[in-house]
Amino acid sequence: MSDLPPLPVTFRPGRTRAVLLSAAATLFVIVSTIALLLDRLGPGERISFVFTAALLSAVALMLARPKVVADESGVTVVNFASTRRLEWAQIVQVHLRVGDPWVFLDLSDGTSLAAIGIQPGIAKAQAIADARTLRALVEARSGGPRD
Repeated sequence: MSDLPPLPVTFRPGRTRAVLLSAAATLFVIVSTIALLLDRLGPGERISFVFTAALLSAVALMLARPKVVADESGVTVVNFASTRRLEWAQIVQVHLRVGDPWVFLDLSDGTSLAAIGIQPGIAKAQAIADARTLRALVEARSGGPRD
């Protein structure tokens, strides 16, 4: 297929990621600034505010982590708290059905893996295009469509 992108290619929810990264930075700056500006707070309370801001920002950063990276030898799926490396032959099918929160990969061992890096939340058209591209890459790299 000539319309396939050159490898490696990274799929990630760009708009969602931008919102989460902006929220993390804004949250940290605002809560830390409040902690520093409130005269009634002692040093321990200020540290507690900053620590809480850092913790909440870390959660937003973790939510911004998902991506799917396709390269010559396979696919790496990075989800919120896990990373899994797959060879092309391990991926049987790529699904993004109506109502699905993200792409699912059917694997040769009979299991399914969520690929949260392709999600239709804020950017549905982009997610559909990314899912089609990943499906085409799987078909091209594994010898055609399989059931």
